[in-house]
Amino acid sequence: MLFLYSVLLVASLALLGAGISEQRRHYAKLHSIPTRVLVNGIRGKSSITRLCAGALRGGGLVTTAKTTGTAARFIHPDGTEEPVYRKFEIANVVEQIGIVRRAAAYRPDALVIECMAVMPDLQEINQSKLIQSTIGVLCNVREDHLAEMGPTLDDVARSLSRSMPIGGICLTAERDRLAILREEAAKRNCELISVDPEAISDEEMRGFSWITFKENVAIALAVAELLNVNRASALQGMWDAPPDPGVLRVHHYRAGRRQLRFANVFAANDPESTLMNIDQLRQQGAIADPLHVIINCRPDRVERNGQMGALIPKIAPERVVLIGEPTRSARAAIPSDWHDRVVDLGGHRPAKDLLRGIVEGIDREASLVAIGNIHGQGELLIEELAKLEPAAL
Repeated sequence: MLFLYSVLLVASLALLGAGISEQRRHYAKLHSIPTRVLVNGIRGKSSITRLCAGALRGGGLVTTAKTTGTAARFIHPDGTEEPVYRKFEIANVVEQIGIVRRAAAYRPDALVIECMAVMPDLQEINQSKLIQSTIGVLCNVREDHLAEMGPTLDDVARSLSRSMPIGGICLTAERDRLAILREEAAKRNCELISVDPEAISDEEMRGFSWITFKENVAIALAVAELLNVNRASALQGMWDAPPDPGVLRVHHYRAGRRQLRFANVFAANDPESTLMNIDQLRQQGAIADPLHVIINCRPDRVERNGQMGALIPKIAPERVVLIGEPTRSARAAIPSDWHDRVVDLGGHRPAKDLLRGIVEGIDREASLVAIGNIHGQGELLIEELAKLEPAAL
């Protein structure tokens, strides 16, 4: 028995020693990177990560980056990128150690990395143990991940604040809960800087070939300014930066004699972001009336289905198409005076039937906006739309 205890003790000490050695190696790599930017928030993290990296590259800084969103990517200093390999396709915050090691090999001036943690405790560990950012970004506080960070938006704000760098700087575009963020920043001796989206001109926004928001651009410019990159160079770097695979774009298709503008807004996911995306598309003229809204419903997102239905009066479309299931969860939230515009294509339908049912309700041309959640019938619809002939409107 004494022998077994001795073996267990030796093995435990060996593991402890290996852990300490690994931690020291990680910290050595981490601290070889002078500037570490950790991007956190509810919506737009991947886009902001790319914008920040592009802005810093525009200023001549050797910059590496890593996104986590729609498709995790490691971005090299020349702007090229590759997928992040994950064993069994399972995401784990520990992968940040390998990312830091890869980034450090370039001897970069900066690493911009998206926070991949949702649980509040993991967000704090990601900051304090894995990244130790010198500049934090807390882009916004929206209605999502309430089960993990909520139940209220005030709770979400406090949870996200756990990624703020102690004694560092944090940038935010959040307005509604700015007071809470200031309180949390003060607890951490962190300087909180509130950016002004209105300082970004429409002319500067027209330099992007993809849809982004002034809030995101303002944050990236503020990061660049902190590192002494001038505005013109930062903007050019952002314009040149490749967008995230899940970025909002409008695709033009031809379906027989009909012409379609299709905007995939599934990634917005929460009500506030969904409306912001649609408003942005309208302001830029990317979509126009007649507007048809497609709500994809999921059985495990019944509450979210209802939230999307409740948006219909604010969006004011010509027609609402319900797909997926249970569609009644979205229909019940749509005010009764809009029910005559609702077409229910719910259930598991073949992709061709799904698209046919949507297109048949269009006269000659229309804008289609897909909201809710992409999984299930939403994925089938996008795949079927991609088979259509491209069109120029």
